[in-house]
Formats: sequence, structure tokens, C-alpha cells
Amino acid sequence: MTAPIDETQDTTLQPAPEASGDPAGRPEGWWRDAVVYQVYPRSFADSNGDGTGDLRGIIDHLDHLSELGVDVVWLSPVYASPMDDNGYDISDYQAIDPLFGSLDDMDELLAQAHRRGIKIVMDLVVNHTSDEHPWFVESRRPGSAKRDWYWWRPAREGHEPGTPGAEPTNWSSFFSPSAWEYDETSGEYYLHLFTRKQPDLNWENPDVRQAVYAMMRWWVDRGVDGFRMDVINLISKPVELRDLEVRPGHAYADAGMEVAHGPRLQEFLREMNEAVGLDRHRLLTVGEMPGSTIEDARAITDPANGMLNMVFTFEHVNIDVGPGGGKFDVAPLDLVALKRNLESWQVGLAEVGWNSLYWDNHDQPRAVSRFGDDSPEFRVASAKTLASVLHAHRGTPYVYQGDELGMTNTQFVDISSFADVESLNYHAQATSLGVAADEIMAGLAVRSRDNARTPMQWDDTHQAGFTQGVPWLSVNPNYVVVNAKAERLDPASVFHHHRRLIALRHELPVLAEGRFELLLGDDPQLWVVRRTLGDQTLLLVANCSSRPATVPEGALPALDGARLLLATHGDRRTPELEAWESRMFLLA
Repeated sequence: MTAPIDETQDTTLQPAPEASGDPAGRPEGWWRDAVVYQVYPRSFADSNGDGTGDLRGIIDHLDHLSELGVDVVWLSPVYASPMDDNGYDISDYQAIDPLFGSLDDMDELLAQAHRRGIKIVMDLVVNHTSDEHPWFVESRRPGSAKRDWYWWRPAREGHEPGTPGAEPTNWSSFFSPSAWEYDETSGEYYLHLFTRKQPDLNWENPDVRQAVYAMMRWWVDRGVDGFRMDVINLISKPVELRDLEVRPGHAYADAGMEVAHGPRLQEFLREMNEAVGLDRHRLLTVGEMPGSTIEDARAITDPANGMLNMVFTFEHVNIDVGPGGGKFDVAPLDLVALKRNLESWQVGLAEVGWNSLYWDNHDQPRAVSRFGDDSPEFRVASAKTLASVLHAHRGTPYVYQGDELGMTNTQFVDISSFADVESLNYHAQATSLGVAADEIMAGLAVRSRDNARTPMQWDDTHQAGFTQGVPWLSVNPNYVVVNAKAERLDPASVFHHHRRLIALRHELPVLAEGRFELLLGDDPQLWVVRRTLGDQTLLLVANCSSRPATVPEGALPALDGARLLLATHGDRRTPELEAWESRMFLLA
């Protein structure tokens, strides 16, 4: 039984109670030298044989995370949900879905993680709810007190409700042609920027905001250490919902990025911080903000502005998008463009704000398959090299489950193998538009979110040790070679390379706080980073290609007497680098 949120409370700003210091013992700014590990619960570990990962499975594998050395676990949604979008459609924010366990299991996870010095960050999904959430169910009644908790609008003037073209605006959603769904019960349309089962909350209504803040305080009181905020830059919509420009060949306008960073976004984030006590409780806060600019991130992560600690930028994961502009339109990776993009964020947030560092997550394909080389010859070296490059930047690194093993994209033979709603919708739409089947499948093979969601590969036994049952999504066939048990036993594995990188971040302030400088920025193979803090200098030299490279003469500082901290190919100091070779030095 959950304690209900009091939705009748005064809707004026309700600040969190003052406290003398943080009762959970979180020092100020602790997240700056921390490393976050993302767990996608349904794919992490199944404890009861039903084929789906659960909270008990996470508890059973906390020692793996403790050995790795991570400081924080970011938990993708485990709330009650119809699972239309794998839990990002929430029907009860204060209940754990039985698929994952119970509130007692959640409390035990918090306690067991804290006992190991690991903090827990919850996924906060408050741009939208499930259409099965009691708030939305009540809002469907035209005269209900919650009617204005969502974006309800009548049909376009002069059009028959429920017919094509009658939608209030011409907006598309991320997952379907139209962002509006007609509801026969109430005779109007509701807005959904994602699936039709994910109606958008109306943050203009102060009652909505207060209900969200009360729910967040409930979780903080329960012991969570922060929030990763799903598409949080969409909560403020334009003052006027109007038609947008439609690209040639499309029936609807791409609304998602057009409505991001609405006029009251920063006001809402400041109000949330104050009402929940995000800063006072020294919680880790990171906002997923597609379409954000450096200027947006500077304002939102500036401590003086009282909003969030950091944001997830998307620019670098769009570098290899093809000329069509769609996610599944794939172009070759331009390493120089990738380096320069990340450099721009390093420089842009150098004095104000803070960066989040990531290669992949539950929404992105596997890093070693996308940015590296997942062939048997180079997989291990490229996974290590990509990890070294990521940790050499300034900001908080995020390790997605399986990155520490060098897990790769999977092999799906046909569309029936896919589970992701985005992939299935893309396949249906592209097929209806006459796109060739092999072209559709080629895009899905490299970009589908299911690549990141295949079960965690624990060992080389049946179903990779993930489950005793039938997994909800097929295990990657390479689990017999790529698995945690084998890598923990191999001191030269990707796992131990990650472990040493994390230990260095805790040991060397220069790695967490040092000034960032990109060297050889236009070199198409080499990624060279220099970090400085006081009289200490750290240097990373990495060949991010599958062919040998040579460092130009005089391009690097003298390495005489430098300490080699970490390397992918042994203790080598020559100017030549083998394919996917990286070295990290401490110069002073």
C-alpha cells in the first residue's frame, strides 16, 4: 500500500523543510568526481525465472558494481506501468510494478546499495504519464477537476472530430504520425508527444506541478539520492499551440524539437529545485534535454541559477545521422566532427555549469559498435579506448550496463525479433511509404534501441546467466565470449580497464576537475586530450581507428619521466600507435 499524494494541498510553492546539513551524508558537489552506472532493470538480471529483470536481480549483482567501483546507480523506471514504452508510461509514481518486485524490494535495494557506498538515482518521467494513470482517467470527464491537468483541445474548426486533418495542430509525435489522439469519451483530442498511451501533462496548471513535487519529496524521504529527468525540457509548451512548418513529403510537422525549451522551463526547474530541496539535499540531478544548446546548458547547470547539476546533450549522438535527418538514416562517423563537438561543450561549460559524459544508454545503440570496431579483432581494444577517451573529458561519466564488458549491437534477422515501440513504428511507417525492406532493416540493425536492451551477459551458461526462463528479448549470441564472469578473471579485460579508469578518477583530482584541452583536433585518427590542474598534467593519446597511426613529431609534450597510468597495448612510448591503442600519462 502506498501513501497517497495529497492533491488538495495549497498550490503555492511548498519548499522542502530546512535541514542542518544533508541527513544522508552527501557532501556538496559529490557528483563531480562520481561515476554513474545506468541499470536498465528489465535487462539486467532476472531473479525469478519469468524472463524479465527485476529489483531482486539488481540486489543480487550489487557486488559486481561495487567491484567495478561506481558511485551511483541510475535506475530506469520500475514504477507501475502498462509497459507500452517499457515503463516510461507510468500509471502510479508511488508503486513498483509487480514485474520488477515491490516497494519492500526497492527499500532493500536502497539499503544494500548504500551499505556498499553506492547511491541510487531514480528516473523521473513527468512530461507525460500513462493513459491508465488515475489523473488521466479522471481528466477524460469533460467537467472533471483534472480536465486541465492534460492538454485537451477540440477538433480543428470546420472538421469532423476523429477524421484526418481534424487534429488541433499539425504536430507529429516522436513515435507516431500525429501528436493528437481523439477521445470519443470526451469528444476532444489530447496531446501526446510520444505514444498515444503517454498523454502530456499540462505544467501550466500549478496543481500538476505541486503533485509532481510532492511525489518527488516522497521518494527523497524514502532515501533516493537524485533524479535523472526524462525529456524534462518538454514540460513547458509554447503559450499558443499552433501549426508548424511541414517538411516536404511529410503530412505532419516535427513538433518535438520545436516545442522544447518552452518559455517557462527555467521557471519550472527553479520552482522544482526549491520545492523538493534538490540543492539542499545535495541530490544528483541530470536533465535529458534533446535539442539543447550550450547556452541552454550553461543557464540550467549554473549553480547560481538553482536548477540542475547537468544535462544530457544529444549533439554528439547525431554526428553520424545521414542527410535525411532521421535517426535510422545512417552516415559514416566523422571523428573530427565528433571530437570538435565534444570540445565545444567542454569549452562552453568550462567556467559555468557541468558536463555529463556518455557514449550510449537505453536509447542509443552500443558504443563499441557505433563509435568503435566490434569485430573480434578489435572489439576489446576499441571498447577500452572509447572508455579512456570518455573518462579523459571533464564532467560526470555515465557507464551503461554492459559497456564495462564491451557488449555489442545484436543480430536480429527480421522485424519479429524487435520489441521496441520506436523500431516497430518506424518499420510500419517506412514500409507504408514504400521504403525498401533491406534499407529499413539496415537502419534498424545499427540504430534500434533494442541493441542496448538485450540482456546483460553474466556468464557463458544458458541465456548468459540472465534468466532461467525465456528472456523478454533475445540474448546476444556472442555471450559465450563476452560475459562478466570471463572478464573478471582476465586482468586485461574491458571490465578491469573500466575499473582502473574509475579508480583513477577517484585518485586524481586532475581527471575530475582539471582544465580540458584538445590537441590535434583535426587529426582523423588520433584523439589527444590534455588536462591540467595546478602543476599536474594528464595526457591521453588514443588512436580511434582500425589502422595504425603515428603521432606527428613535436605534437606532444615530452614524456620523459611521465607515469604511464593506463594503456591498451602495454607499456609503449613510441610515436606509433596500433589500431585502437590508447595511453594515459601523468606528466607531473
